[in-house]
Order: sequence, then C-alpha cells, then structure tokens
Amino acid sequence: MSPSDTGKPADPPDLPLLVNPLLADPLTYVQRVLQARVYDVAIESPLEQAPNLSQRLGNTVWLKREDLQPVFSFKLRGAYNKMASLSAAELGRGVIAASAGNHAQGVALAAQKLDCRAVIVMPVTTPEMKVRAVAARGAEVVLHGDTYDAACEEARRLEAERGYSFIHPFDDPDVIAGQGTIALELVRQCSHPPDVVYVAVGGGGLIAGVASFLKSIWPQVEVVGVEPSDADAMTRSLQQGERIRLDQVGLFADGVAVREVGALTFALARQTVDAMVTVDTDAICAAIKDVFGDTRSILEPAGALAIAGLKADVERRGLQGKQLVAIACGANMNFDRLRFVAERTEISEDKEAMLAVEIPEEPGSLRRFCTLLGTRNLSEFSYRLADRRRAHIFVGVQTSGTSDELELIHDVRSAGFTCLDLSNDELSKLHLRHMVGGRLPAGAGESGGAGQELLYRFEFPERPGALMRFLTSLHPNWNISIFHYRNHGADVGRIVVGVQVPSAELADWQNFLDGLGYSYVDETANPAYRLFLGEVASGVPVG
Repeated sequence: MSPSDTGKPADPPDLPLLVNPLLADPLTYVQRVLQARVYDVAIESPLEQAPNLSQRLGNTVWLKREDLQPVFSFKLRGAYNKMASLSAAELGRGVIAASAGNHAQGVALAAQKLDCRAVIVMPVTTPEMKVRAVAARGAEVVLHGDTYDAACEEARRLEAERGYSFIHPFDDPDVIAGQGTIALELVRQCSHPPDVVYVAVGGGGLIAGVASFLKSIWPQVEVVGVEPSDADAMTRSLQQGERIRLDQVGLFADGVAVREVGALTFALARQTVDAMVTVDTDAICAAIKDVFGDTRSILEPAGALAIAGLKADVERRGLQGKQLVAIACGANMNFDRLRFVAERTEISEDKEAMLAVEIPEEPGSLRRFCTLLGTRNLSEFSYRLADRRRAHIFVGVQTSGTSDELELIHDVRSAGFTCLDLSNDELSKLHLRHMVGGRLPAGAGESGGAGQELLYRFEFPERPGALMRFLTSLHPNWNISIFHYRNHGADVGRIVVGVQVPSAELADWQNFLDGLGYSYVDETANPAYRLFLGEVASGVPVG
C-alpha cells in the first residue's frame, strides 16, 4: 500500500476550457442533490456499524451499504437522475451508454422505469453474466471492442448516427448530483459529523458528488478518496494539478479501472477532496473478507475499495477513537473470483507464509522438516524429488502474524534447510505455487535402487493436525518422491503422494494402504501423470 496526501489548493483551480465554472462550484451541488430524482429506483441505503472491524482497528467503523441497491451498486442513482432530466422527445429517441458493469445495469433499470429504449455498448470481453443481467432489464446489448475505450467510441458513434442521448458514467452534473444523494443520506443518518468519509474513485463521479455536498454542509469532515495502486489516475492528477491519462490500468477492481478521470469531476475533487490513498490487490481482498465477517455479504473489488483505504489510512496515521465511514459501493462479484480472493487475503494479513525449501534426499529429512512446522495448519504442500541428492518443497503455512512467520523461517534455516520466503513474491503467488513439480530424474526408479514410483490420491477428514499425522504415518523405508496438498475449504482433505516402493515390498505397501483407513485411488497409470510427472525417459511418456 502506498498512501499519498494530495493537499488542498488555497485558491480555486484553473478550470479546463470544457468545464462550465458554475458546474465546477461545489456549493451549486447542494441544490442539485436536494432536487435529485433517485428514489423512484434507489433505496435509502442503511448506515451500519462494522463491529468486528471497529474493535480490531480501535475506531468506530460505519459502512454505507450501497451494495444493497436493486442493481447491487450506487450507479443507478446518477443514471436515473440524468435520464429523468431528459425531455420526452429525448427519451423517445432512446439513450445509449458504454459500460462493462454497474453503470450498464443502472442505465438499463432507469430505462425500464422510464419506458425508453436503452442501448448499452459493452466490450466483447465482458463476462456473460453481466451481459445477461443488462439484457434481462430490457436493454439492447452491443458487444464491441476489447476495452471500455473502444466500446465508448462506438457508443459515441451510434449517438451521433441515431440521435440517442449519451449517459456518461461519471462526468456529468446530473450524474454527479445523483451520486451525491449518498452524502445527503449520511447527513440525515449520522447523529454527529463523522471524522472521515472514505470513497472509492474511478472516473470521479461518486467522490465529486459526495465530497461537494459534504464539504458544503460539514466542512470539518475529511473526505479521502481511494484508488487501486495500479489504477491511480485521480491520485496522480491531483498531485500534478492536471488530469493525467494512464497508459494502462489494472483490471482486478474493474469497476474503477479508468485511465483518465473526468474534467468536471477532477475540478470538483481539487476543491473538496482532502487526501487520496492507494491500496494493492491483496489489501482489497482482505477488505472483502472484513466486510463478509461483519455483514455476511460479499463485495466486488471496487465495492470494497473504500474499506481497504480506511484500513490503510488508520495504519498510516495511527487513527484511534475516530468515527469513520466507508461507502461499500458495489457487490457485483464474479463467483469465480472468490478462490483468488480467499488465497490472497491470508497473505495480505500476514496469516500465511509461502516458503520454498530445499531438503537433502536422505532418510528422515522430510519428517524432520515437518516437525519444524509444529502445530501450524498448512494451506498447501508441494514436494518433488529434484534429483538423487535433493528435493524441493513449496509450502503454505498459516501463521499468527509477522513474528510467527519470521520465527518459522529462522527455525527452518537453523535446522540446515535452504529456505526462501515467497510471501511477497507476485510470480509465486499467482503462478509458481500451482506449477511446482517436474518429472522423476532418469534412473531414479527401480533401476536406481529406490523402487518403482507409485502415485496415489488420498482423502482424509480435514481437521487440525490431520495432514501432519498423515505425513508422519508413512513408512520411513519408502522414499516419498511427490507430495501435494492444497486446502480447498472443504471438510475433506485431498492429497497426492508419489512413493518409490521396491518390487519386493509391494505387498507391504498394499497392507499399509488397507490399514490406513483413508479413501485412496491408484493413479500410477494415469496418462497425465506419466506425461507431466513420470520418470524422464527418451520420447514423450504417453500411451
């Protein structure tokens, strides 16, 4: 995480020529917000305390639950307010928007309510779930281009060609005012002004509306914007005093993946935003978990951005005893992202250490290494014989914090094992943890005296200590050549074991299996194993 203050200009900023000075005056948005039409489609979202997060951070943390809106995002406020301001003739011609997510659903819902035609241009890379959600509300979906920028160009072309009204996702005064109704609700819902309000920033429409209203009513309240560290267009723009266009943006928090903030939103932010904070992907994942712990709701990455920024700001400034509000702005999470979020959360909170360890290939070395892990639970354990002298282990170990991780690494190295800490290595977190392995070295099988390599899958009850008991129950005379375990969050643990057993001892091996009491499957003849993990030989080991 790399937070950075923007500071506030002493004088009003020089405005871009395309911005009307009246529209860039924060005070004008008090009336605009008060007159905004949003409640035909939106609810007044609740302001809820997050007790677990509050206790852990030493501050009172409140969540403004925009994830509970009908489209699971705040975006319908601005979209509807803009469309409700159109004339009957404009509505009759229809509206058009470019979006890959929440703005599209907001425009589609507003069009449904106002009984007008809506065309949404979406990148061809948009997940099918989001395309279906927009189409289900009666909007016509046009898939065009690989990026939002390409989709937006096509939307503008269709706007000119067919006479549609373009509904901008953020850089429009009516959209900004619609989003600003969140601040109006906060003023009603808070018995006293909070100390800080944290707002996710993409194009800037949400923070422009919220900050303009709040600063006009409660000038003492700090407004802090939050961006991903790989999509920090507003942070850089405020630092340099002009809009900066990013060459590329990270897509994990796709709801705020904007290369350039709006001209109007930037002008308003320069006058009303006290500071910006940037957070990385791991911090966003941890914030998703935090909100789930307090609400049992799952936010999308952009929706959890403000909470991640709140946590970063508390740590950076040492805030204690403050009233802090974070806008939980969206919950359109793709289900297939949940595994990634869960994996990255443990690492970001120093609750999982990822280690690469080399051990000598000699009797008892694996058992000696496992003893060093103690009673700690494992999230992953990959072992592969490298050659006749050594073996490599990739292990994910649950720890109680940084000091526990450092103590474990010290113990492993003191025992004579080479150990590399990979907990902060992006390549390892994303890829290598799933790629550890390799084929058995040539000549390491029966002809090498160690025995034929057998491969088995096992299932055992997933309870504390079960994996360690399995590891220590294997016969010391049989050489383990492969071991892989990964915690899947289920009640059954699943492991793969490669073991070299001399032909004369195969009956003993079978007796061991029968007496173990675990369900198992012999995978020795599996062609995938022979291709990717079997002993190196001339030619490709398939067939």
